[in-house]
Amino acid sequence: MPKEAQARIKINQLLEAAGWRFFDTPAGSANIALEPKVKLTQAQVEALGKDFEANGHGFVDFLLLDEQHFPLVVLEAKAENKNPLIGKEQARKYAKSLSCRFVILSNGNLHYFWDLQHGNPHVITSFPAPGDIKGYTKFQPDPARLVSEVVPLDYIARTQIPAYDQEAGWQNASERDAFTEKNRLRFLRTYQQRAAHAVQTAVKAGQTRFLFEMATGTGKTLTAAAVIKLFLRTSNARRVLFLVDRLELEDQANKAFTTLLKNDYKSVIYKESRDDWRKAEIVVTTVQSLLFNAKYKQFSPTDFDLVISDEAHRSIGGNARAVFEYFVGYKLGLTATPKDYLKKFDAAKPSTRDPRESERRLLLDTYRTFGCESGEPTYRYSLLDGVKDGFLINPLVVDARTTVTTQLLSDQGYAAVVIADTPDGEQTSEQVFKQKNFEKQFFSEPTNRLFCETLLKHGLRDPISNEFGKTIVFAVSQNHASKLTQLLNDLADTMYPGLYQSDFAVQVTSLIPDAQQFTINFTNNNLLGSANVLPAYKTSKARICVTVGMMTTGYDCPDLLNLALMRPVFSPSDFVQIKGRGTRKHDFREELQDDTLKTQVTAPDKTAYKLFDFFATCEYFEEKFNYDEVLKLPRPSTGQVQGGDDETGPQPPGGGNSYEHTAPDSITSQVEQQVGFQGMKVDRMFFEKFEDRVLADPIIAQQVNDAQWDQAINYITTELFDKPAEYFNLDKLRRAAGVDRRLGLKEILQKTFGLIPGFKSKDELLEDEFDKFLLDQQNATGFSADSTAAAVQAMKYYFKAYATDHRLRDIIETQRLTDLNVYPAFGMSDFKAVPPVWRTRIPEYVKDYVPLNQFM
Repeated sequence: MPKEAQARIKINQLLEAAGWRFFDTPAGSANIALEPKVKLTQAQVEALGKDFEANGHGFVDFLLLDEQHFPLVVLEAKAENKNPLIGKEQARKYAKSLSCRFVILSNGNLHYFWDLQHGNPHVITSFPAPGDIKGYTKFQPDPARLVSEVVPLDYIARTQIPAYDQEAGWQNASERDAFTEKNRLRFLRTYQQRAAHAVQTAVKAGQTRFLFEMATGTGKTLTAAAVIKLFLRTSNARRVLFLVDRLELEDQANKAFTTLLKNDYKSVIYKESRDDWRKAEIVVTTVQSLLFNAKYKQFSPTDFDLVISDEAHRSIGGNARAVFEYFVGYKLGLTATPKDYLKKFDAAKPSTRDPRESERRLLLDTYRTFGCESGEPTYRYSLLDGVKDGFLINPLVVDARTTVTTQLLSDQGYAAVVIADTPDGEQTSEQVFKQKNFEKQFFSEPTNRLFCETLLKHGLRDPISNEFGKTIVFAVSQNHASKLTQLLNDLADTMYPGLYQSDFAVQVTSLIPDAQQFTINFTNNNLLGSANVLPAYKTSKARICVTVGMMTTGYDCPDLLNLALMRPVFSPSDFVQIKGRGTRKHDFREELQDDTLKTQVTAPDKTAYKLFDFFATCEYFEEKFNYDEVLKLPRPSTGQVQGGDDETGPQPPGGGNSYEHTAPDSITSQVEQQVGFQGMKVDRMFFEKFEDRVLADPIIAQQVNDAQWDQAINYITTELFDKPAEYFNLDKLRRAAGVDRRLGLKEILQKTFGLIPGFKSKDELLEDEFDKFLLDQQNATGFSADSTAAAVQAMKYYFKAYATDHRLRDIIETQRLTDLNVYPAFGMSDFKAVPPVWRTRIPEYVKDYVPLNQFM
């Protein structure tokens, strides 16, 4: 079937599915025409379906009509093998002549919705319904008004109490703090105000996507509230969708927006307001709830004019992207993950042993998603900025290593020596745990007891009640969390007899009923009770939450005093998120109900928190982790245990599958070190630029100037690569370039010295190679200038697939063509679309003239 007909059939189905009608039906009169005021008969629809572009006037446009049969939407249709955007200007001209504000561009597979009064075409995955368009017509965005809106520091407070500054409680300076606290007035900090201004600047520049990179504890939700008000108040959004990736964050965000904006705008949680969510201006939901059974398709793409993704690097990953991209309009991403983790990698050869490859891939995608291909967000406020400005706290690191955890550290993984009895006597064997296996297999009761004893002995105490400070412990697994919780409660029963009844420590993992509520109660100081020691002081009876991953991101509990890593951490972004739980400042008098007692507290402010590190995690990221290389696990402090080369490591004698250390354990070293204003390396990473080093070398400069490429490459390989100062090498340079193909050193030098403007992507290079192929073959038999566009498109698809897919090359070369029936990347229909003469000519040309190693 011609691609024109295929596209027409798909477009017809999409229109009918959205509620548009070709013919009069009981539901209403026809609202689709091919020309103004022209309705179609069934026969005409069927006839046009055969070749909708082959009429006497060139293209046939769909014209979608409103209830009064006035033009509402121009739908510009293209064949499947054409990009629908090529009809953009044609559709604009047609729409303006008909006074249409909206355009849909489609080839049956790819669709764009375009509001001519509001920016550029946006990809959509379904067509909007007539009613949705009618509602959207009332939306009259005015970017100029948004840009000129004044956003003062009291932007939110003016919504909470419009005339707060006229109130007696505010005007009396001695009562102002109490007035502010009583009414929960929130004022923007200067850096939050700058974030809103950054959006205004971006909108003025014509941008529709923004990314805020703000450290944990710097008030991303308050900043988001200011942006939401900015868009709603200036009528540049009718409704806002706020996406989170966990249930507890859903409730947390909705409560925050209700507190901050309820006097002007209504906020609801979608699952609690399925029938009347349209009455709200702010809709909060988890990505997962919209993904389930594709619920997001119950919305129209035009239902939300601003979509905000909290923890953007998580909530737009994988299938979640379908939700995020479904809606048209402005997009804002919030993330606490610094740009320095946006490291490049060789996508064609991802390392199966590097658990950070997926993280790199996702982060790179996050920045591109929000229009920040350069790695520079719309606005940034880092942890170090917060510390220097006095809003955040750096950790007091307690590096406490035990005999076992020290011995476990090796280059190959976390390793241990296992002793087994054999008929020939006692023998030793090595067992190496890679990250995943370690988390599943390792358990040592003496070591875990030592972890817990060390934490309870050296952890910070609550300055009001002198109880053990509120703490989060991060465990390896749910089973590990259960064991740690039991140990902590046993120890608390001994240390504080009668004070706790197995409620000192609580397991907060996904298998625990009401675990989400536990996290909320812990923040609100009523987990398993409150005021356990001092009746006038409300603080959670449960002092420690033991979790695995539930409380790592987006969890706000400012009175935390201790964090304990009782597991290794391999990902820098996970590490940043975990230590970010403790960075917030806090005045402990807030929960003290007795004003007399408040005056007696000598140290009410949280000025420090302790980060207990039992696996040398801080040292690992500070000194041993090379952020440009594939992940290597930490070295041991003393000695070294060698392990196997396979992914799981050697198995212990006797076929066992776990290591259990049962001998006594002891702390071998314990050092406390306050992180200064310069922060950790994970916060301040700085990398020497290869280009600077090369440009400063006169020998390389002369060789490049004389086009002595072999000499220059040999010199760099010998004199610069793998030297202790920088450890430059070609693999690292390829990853740093961020190109989706294999670069050569000559090309890197050409870019460094400005001989080429930049690196071409894999597809751009393939396009060049295909153009060369067409020029080379233009006089060959079977090729002519009047070859159909569909044939050339099929040839190009075949050419690119053959050049980049080694499995396809093997299928073609061995003539196992029946395999194409089940080969997803290039199927039998794709092969048959290629004219027969080119099915062999293209492979021959590729093998002879195209250097395939650049696409590996």
